[in-house]
Amino acid sequence: MKNRCLEYLMFLITIILIFTGCQTPSNKTKPGEADNSWLEELTIVQLQQGYKDGKFTITDVVSAYIDRIIEIDKNGPGLNSIIEINPDALQIAEELDRELASGKKRGPMHGIPVVLKDNIDTHDKMPNTAGATALRYSFPKNDSWVAKKLREAGAVIIAKSNLSEWANFRSMNSSSGWSGVGGQTKNPYVLDRNPCGSSSGSGVAVSANLCMVAIGTETDGSIVCPSNNNGIVGIKPTVGLISRTGIIPISYTQDTPGPMARTVEDAAICLGVLTGIDLEDAKTQSSEGKSFTDYSGFLKTDGLKGKRIGVLKNSGGFSDRVDSLMRRAIADMTAQGAEMIEVEAPSRREYSSPSYQVLLYEFKDGLNKYFTRLGDKAPVKNLGELIEFNKKDTVELKYFDQKILIQAEQKGDLNSKEYVEALNKILKITREEGIDKLVNTNNLDALIAPTGSPAWKTDLILGDHFVGGSSSLAAIAGYPAITVPLGFISGLPVGITFFGRAWSEPVLIEIAYSYEQATWHRKAPRYLATD
Repeated sequence: MKNRCLEYLMFLITIILIFTGCQTPSNKTKPGEADNSWLEELTIVQLQQGYKDGKFTITDVVSAYIDRIIEIDKNGPGLNSIIEINPDALQIAEELDRELASGKKRGPMHGIPVVLKDNIDTHDKMPNTAGATALRYSFPKNDSWVAKKLREAGAVIIAKSNLSEWANFRSMNSSSGWSGVGGQTKNPYVLDRNPCGSSSGSGVAVSANLCMVAIGTETDGSIVCPSNNNGIVGIKPTVGLISRTGIIPISYTQDTPGPMARTVEDAAICLGVLTGIDLEDAKTQSSEGKSFTDYSGFLKTDGLKGKRIGVLKNSGGFSDRVDSLMRRAIADMTAQGAEMIEVEAPSRREYSSPSYQVLLYEFKDGLNKYFTRLGDKAPVKNLGELIEFNKKDTVELKYFDQKILIQAEQKGDLNSKEYVEALNKILKITREEGIDKLVNTNNLDALIAPTGSPAWKTDLILGDHFVGGSSSLAAIAGYPAITVPLGFISGLPVGITFFGRAWSEPVLIEIAYSYEQATWHRKAPRYLATD
């Protein structure tokens, strides 16, 4: 009788555990068997509290995220956001678990799984490809600044993400999220829609809960646009806040890495661990006394109160439905105590052409220097060799040309009169006559604009059908921008961008966090086949 009672009791306990969702993550690690839904929409703070309370280990979490990558990205909906999973990820997680058990915590991202865009060097078993087949087996000699700082803070680099090849600086008519190495990345909300780029895989991986945070890079729109299309938060910092050492470049003037996350808080935590002065990147010297290693103090729910915010009246108009969401956002911010002032920015026509010339010159210069850093093992030695390699490759020219590479190769060095004049012109228009003038004249704390339109349908024949966005002014000036979910249009997310003068990340975080907490538009994707 006792044995039968004991069996019945065990049966009841089993039923209770099933229906309350209690399970040991480490016991569910095989693809197709794991229930890793417990990871969805977790934050850094929640994850680290779980480590502290013993609910799960870092190894459990990393294992579960890898399962999700296999099940959702490689199989299932097949998002194609990840180029390579770090083969050492579980070993790193086990080491970090041992450190926690001994009372050691490396930093604010101890045990946090992070994905890096595949144009950021890691000195491990993963190549750094920029999505290009020419670099498929290119293994950097050193960690990038970003990878080094993340490891020092305790993060686990679990994978490298797909991207628009060469960070979308190759062809005029390419499809964002396509690369020769990784193929086409899909939007997790509606699979035949585009994820935008060039940090396509980073945006998708965060949105689909394949990692906690991802690092993207931006020259003009490459963090904020995929954040817009994938319903997440993206921070494009002031150029120089984070070192670009070890990142395959486009532009010395405009390039910057930045965090992409599901919440402003997670993005701000990650931002703080990446800052610092790097002697190999002269731009970072300007950040002295203007950067923080911890931005969490600026996460204020009343951060909109008393703020004067400029509304760029010439930034919308590409979508009536986006304009409608912006009007609602303006009302929401007014209700939170902000004063909204209409302003007009310089027309993009004034600086777009000279900006492109600057990019061509700096791309050639920067890329050739990056190939030199690779040393004797560099698969190609310069931009000219890359162009010739692509002509012979069976994948690279299948869909898109390499017109931009060819135009860049034809440029001279950075002493060229055309380059110097173009650079001076764009900085004057976007800074002195642009953001600085708008902020100073109107006594503003920040500016706002719609980040972009809903995602367009992916088209490998005609390329992107991009209809509007607001990234260029801040990007060309080298000034900071933060995009936050604004709402949905036919099931597709769109975002709102907050931007301002150089080194204004603290006030932008206050405003963005306050808006996010008051509205909370973020929703997890459902992987619909089509809309």
